[in-house]
Amino acid sequence: MATPARLRFAPLDTSKALSAEAPKLQGIVFDVDGTLCEPQTWMFARMRAALGIAKSVDILDHVCSLAIEKQSAAMESIRNVEKEAMLKMIPQKGLIPLMEYLDKRCIRKAICTRNFETPVNYLISNFMQGHVFSPIVTREFRPPKPDPAGILHISKSWGLGDGGERLIMVGDSADDITAGRRAGSATVLLANDVNRSLVDHENTDCVVESLEDLIPILENGFTVVDRTVSNPQNEH
Repeated sequence: MATPARLRFAPLDTSKALSAEAPKLQGIVFDVDGTLCEPQTWMFARMRAALGIAKSVDILDHVCSLAIEKQSAAMESIRNVEKEAMLKMIPQKGLIPLMEYLDKRCIRKAICTRNFETPVNYLISNFMQGHVFSPIVTREFRPPKPDPAGILHISKSWGLGDGGERLIMVGDSADDITAGRRAGSATVLLANDVNRSLVDHENTDCVVESLEDLIPILENGFTVVDRTVSNPQNEH
């Protein structure tokens, strides 16, 4: 049986939007590493090695669990790895076409990342000159993803109230799509060789292989699986 779907956001193509019974998209929130730039998964192994923690331990949670006098040195060791990765950044495929399209359609853009501010500013100033992201939520904002607080802060700053229902969260990790779902936002997974297991994740609404693939989806209307329709196979 075909999976039921519904139109979450009206087409950004104005010739199609008037006849669509769906709200207009109000903005898109982007992750950074693995989303706006190509993934550098080696970073996380280096960070954990510097901190002496296992792969199963969340890096930021670990740092925050340390005694106050040890947190600064631990955070600096993370920043040093990020600074090295920053100089090796490669913009994600389809980045500029998507940014130009969103600007043309007057769709606001924001960032919600677990990175610190310097690599984010480096990415924007070197690869996305003239494209505005506001607000930019970095790791200094607590709590970080997968908590929805950062996305909800963005929604509120845009005058959209306390929920994220009128936004899309675009990312490449479980933290991204989980934060988006918890905020009430639609979610887009930018798929790669590492995150294929998330393609069928319950929190993933849409999957793209390139950022540019999002353009026709937004232009023609953002459709999601209708989770309000009961599935007999899931009933117990």
